[in-house]
Amino acid sequence: MTRIEQQIQFIREIDKVKNIYRQTYLADGERKENDAEHSWHIALMAMLLKEYVPGVDVMKVMVMVLIHDLVEIDAGDTYAYDSRGAETKRAREVQAADRIFGLLPKDQGEYFRELWEEFESYETKEAKYAHLLDNFQPLLLNDASGGKSWAEHGVKKSQIYKRNEKIEETSEDVWEFMKNIVQKHIEKGNIIDE
Repeated sequence: MTRIEQQIQFIREIDKVKNIYRQTYLADGERKENDAEHSWHIALMAMLLKEYVPGVDVMKVMVMVLIHDLVEIDAGDTYAYDSRGAETKRAREVQAADRIFGLLPKDQGEYFRELWEEFESYETKEAKYAHLLDNFQPLLLNDASGGKSWAEHGVKKSQIYKRNEKIEETSEDVWEFMKNIVQKHIEKGNIIDE
């Protein structure tokens, strides 16, 4: 295949991410969002909220969040609080990353794969910001939809805090905002206070 044929093949393949539905409802609570909507949303958030994480390479973060869930085309979405699914998540996603990023020309495939691994490792400032966005957006949508997904899944405060334990070191402002949302939904009965 020529370079452009490989790129077009990848572009067609990633269209499938529009069919991967998450457990988070849209703000209006009418339906659950898909991975493409989620990725677009957090890419825009990366630009909007950059002042709360100074010194970050926003363009790198935007690309990182746009590709971070492409592996779910093969691996499926693992719900944030699904401990059983988390046991096999890494293996499923690595296999998917090999196949999906392997469709691209070598240089682009390696770049996306490295960026995906950087996101997964959660070590660089960009990866930490990308994770903040990835976790903050569903929290905002849960808040907007009246805590619908949290209530459906019986989510506990301790689960939310564990999942977001590194957010404070990335942005104290966002962490405080998140804690206020969680407290509000504990009081409303949508989150279990455990």
